Amino acid sequence: MKKAILFFAAAGLLMTSCQKFKKAEGGLEYKIVDDNAKEKAVSGDLLAIDIVQSTDRDSVMSSTYEMGIPQIVQLYPDSVIAKNPGDPTGLFKYVGEGDSLVFKINLDSMAAKTHQPKPEFADKFLVFSIKVKKHFKKGKLTDQQLGEQVQKYFEEELNKHKSAEPAKLEKYIKDKNLKTTKTASGLQYVITKPGTGANAKVGDSIHVNYVGSLTTGLVFDTNLPDVAKKEKIFMPQRPYEALKFQLGVDGVIPGWTEAFQLFNKGTKATLVIPSSLAYGDRPSGKIPPYAPLVFEVEVLDIKPGKVPAPAPTTPGTVAPTTTAPAATKAPAAKK
Repeated sequence: MKKAILFFAAAGLLMTSCQKFKKAEGGLEYKIVDDNAKEKAVSGDLLAIDIVQSTDRDSVMSSTYEMGIPQIVQLYPDSVIAKNPGDPTGLFKYVGEGDSLVFKINLDSMAAKTHQPKPEFADKFLVFSIKVKKHFKKGKLTDQQLGEQVQKYFEEELNKHKSAEPAKLEKYIKDKNLKTTKTASGLQYVITKPGTGANAKVGDSIHVNYVGSLTTGLVFDTNLPDVAKKEKIFMPQRPYEALKFQLGVDGVIPGWTEAFQLFNKGTKATLVIPSSLAYGDRPSGKIPPYAPLVFEVEVLDIKPGKVPAPAPTTPGTVAPTTTAPAATKAPAAKK
């Protein structure tokens, strides 16, 4: 997938250098690549688009293809666009469903307008490669009716991810030739190096090294600086150190809460976690909806702790379990 993204972006950059671009207001330059739609967007319409943002140094900065979920843009009235020359939204009147568009923003012009220093990650241009996936026509529809169409579309897109997950898991396990142990919840793991001593318990403090990736191989997070640099996700401002969390208390994903109760100090393991034990239908960072996750983990230390006291209950309520709290953060969210 990542190679496809880079190829798409490179194609956009190639068109920038080899084909003539038209001038638009505000210093924008654009080129219609695919022009097959019979109906183009008009004021009030919404478009679901895939978008790749690149620099003129052939570097991809962001892409909806990584998430597998398009972005919604609305075409505003000409009167609104006229008040904001250079707003790329105005270019969407030239495209419809199935069309493609490339536009580039001049960084010198942008710096002059905003009175901000020119960014250093590009020479002169930011390049945006757009593909229109769906055209929602406003016409006489109310905002609610139009919104319902968009909601239905995204539900269908999410269902595609959901139905594809079992095959992703099966293919990954097969391609890696993993002999996993599978728990009742769906968690799969392989212990690559056994540890010693007692397994971690709820309430214990765990110190771990980890590398998190998608089944595509895309690394989305790690506490190891060398890996972060290799995968080009290194952040200089971040302290790269062992992740510490209290098992069953701190907000890690349920797959982690379950897995680390199976390990003792010194254990190295591969975790294959279904989305039901991770983020489910919620995209997070570089993690798409319904994405199974893979973690290479090493238990550096286990410090005994106390089981947290159960929350008080009132008649008619159920106390939350201490062994599988709802996940609100990624493993990396706690530093």
